[in-house]
Amino acid sequence: MTAATDDPLRLKRLAEALIDAARRAGADQADALAVDGRSVSIDVRARGLEQAERAEGIEIGLRVLIGGRQAAVSSSDHGDQAIAQMAARAVAMAREAPVDDHLGLADPSQLAQARDAQGLDITEDAAEPDPAHLQDMALRAEAAALSVQDITQVETANAAYGHRRMWLAATNGFSGGYARTTHALSVVAITGEGLRMERDYAGESRVHAADLPTPEEIGLLAAERTLARAGAKKPPTGAFPILFDRRVSASLIGHLLAAVNGSAIARGASWLRRDLGEPVLPPGMDLVEDPLRPRYPSSRPFDAEGLATRRRLIVADGVLQGWTLDLATARKLGMDSTASASRGLASSPQPGHSNVILTPGTASRDDLIARMGTGLVVTSMLGASVNGTTGDYSRGAAGFWVQDGRIAWPVNECTIAGNLRQMLMTLVAADDALPWRGHEVPSLLVQGMTVAGA
Repeated sequence: MTAATDDPLRLKRLAEALIDAARRAGADQADALAVDGRSVSIDVRARGLEQAERAEGIEIGLRVLIGGRQAAVSSSDHGDQAIAQMAARAVAMAREAPVDDHLGLADPSQLAQARDAQGLDITEDAAEPDPAHLQDMALRAEAAALSVQDITQVETANAAYGHRRMWLAATNGFSGGYARTTHALSVVAITGEGLRMERDYAGESRVHAADLPTPEEIGLLAAERTLARAGAKKPPTGAFPILFDRRVSASLIGHLLAAVNGSAIARGASWLRRDLGEPVLPPGMDLVEDPLRPRYPSSRPFDAEGLATRRRLIVADGVLQGWTLDLATARKLGMDSTASASRGLASSPQPGHSNVILTPGTASRDDLIARMGTGLVVTSMLGASVNGTTGDYSRGAAGFWVQDGRIAWPVNECTIAGNLRQMLMTLVAADDALPWRGHEVPSLLVQGMTVAGA
């Protein structure tokens, strides 16, 4: 992989060279991404360095369009000859692709005026942290977890840093880019041995290092969560209320977001395909997307097609307001793009979400547990069987059994099932949503799901 560069104009020149090469190769339209990144990751274990990784490089991607056909290619070789070969290969591939008359770049009048991320504060203006500093943070987090009685070992403690810069250019005149930084810290702790072993974790990531919790806070939280799982057993089988803890509640809202994605709607493969303007959440609940939140990790000034992002209501007072659309799905549905396009280096744009916020409730998590009487608090999930067309839902889960309105014992190895339409209409939200997440969702109480346990 070619070394990354500190010259942002290098990416601009690469992206614009790609679209020029595409034109020369015979493309009607083209857009290109140039991305450089560097990352450092440090793992410690048993109070010593376990693994250190560093990666850096520049990669480029090109999409070409010819008469309603498209193709996308990528490469880590960005010499002049490689760019010319890329463009020729992409054009040859596009000529063999099926025709879709809805494909095409944005009209120049639709393009964002902002061509950088000024004001979003998504890049830390500081030197890359030294690996020794990252190792010290990981060791402090590990030591904090190990300081708690009955924590037998720390499986891993990790501290990481990343810096990524991108530039998007297109034949419709768009050319813009921005950078993003990430700081992350996580710990996995273990209690018990053999068949009685239980593990849990804590981890956080931020744009700015100053916004991260301390290593000690993360290590102690991992230990607390792990000890709470000691002695886990299967729950009874039956129909019970389920509280999705804030650690996993965003997954429920993620299924709603997948159902309003324009790609699913255009294919007729969504359980909400006939529900525009209909209630999909309880009255009083809003679901907002705001890609312009300062210092948030998924904020962005424009989408992958160069359209200006904006705050919008997906659900207002429980009622579905609209689909999430890129240009192609908007044209298929006779609507306007919601500036929601995302794409990879070698893929075409698809609708996506960033910075989603669900209206919090007024009750605490403990209040909702008391209200449950008997039921299940879910803190982790594995596997999934979710039918995107019908909304039928089934997942493996672990957490805590609730009896008489109080947590009674930890739970593992159970399955929870229901239908997303009914589940979402019964939601009761707690007041405990955490900031800095791409999906800011509190703990959510769902009535009447099926629990399959002992």
